[in-house]
Amino acid sequence: MAVLLVTNDDGVHASGLAALARALDELGDVYVLAPEREHSACGHALTLHRPLRVERLAERRFAVNGTPSDCVNLGVLGFLPERPALVVAGVNHGSNLGDDVTYSGTVSAAMEGTLLGVPSLAISLVDGGDFDGAAAIARLLAMRALVTALPPKTLLNVNVPTGVPRGITLTRLGHRVYTGKVVEQTDPRGRAHYWIGGGEPEWGELAGTDMGAIHAGDVSVTPLHLDLTNHRALDQLADLASSLNAQYRPAARTRARRG
Repeated sequence: MAVLLVTNDDGVHASGLAALARALDELGDVYVLAPEREHSACGHALTLHRPLRVERLAERRFAVNGTPSDCVNLGVLGFLPERPALVVAGVNHGSNLGDDVTYSGTVSAAMEGTLLGVPSLAISLVDGGDFDGAAAIARLLAMRALVTALPPKTLLNVNVPTGVPRGITLTRLGHRVYTGKVVEQTDPRGRAHYWIGGGEPEWGELAGTDMGAIHAGDVSVTPLHLDLTNHRALDQLADLASSLNAQYRPAARTRARRG
């Protein structure tokens, strides 16, 4: 049977992770390799300056003293008995919509799998939703990904609403703007400290976006491509290199002229 790697950023004991592993069990040998503690909003961090330790909690279930991306690296590059056929991250406790995907450890785990050449999905659930229901959606998408390869350098970012979804919609990322994001407070000794994350976000246009689908009660499936190059800008900035080169004076050339 195929090997499936399951991870998250909420920690190895999270309810969403357990629901996901159960849902995928019939599709192959499911290995859970997840952080030993919560790593929400850790982004695509990798641990490079200390060794990683893995604790076996049960058969095919392991806790790692690292980040979600560390877990995927370990699983894909040699810790598992064979290279996984699929990486699934989730079910995240809370949505990962719009610009928030750049902060998400769950989405970054799927990014890491994609960068390593393994088809990958990230599954997130709006607060108050049903983990088993979200895991069932993940199972449908995992079955499709195992049969039909995803496009190159592309992962699926999936968000599931509360309640019973109306259906499944392909979407693009929305745009979220935060106001009043930093909250200043004073500790008992009179020293200022700051909390990041205050204030209610404001969303841009909803039509066709992941947030729009969630508002409508649909599951949002957004294909994310890992080539971050703005190809249109290459044409728009075509004169940039020639303009800069006309002004560029390498240090070695400048010294030679002065000599």
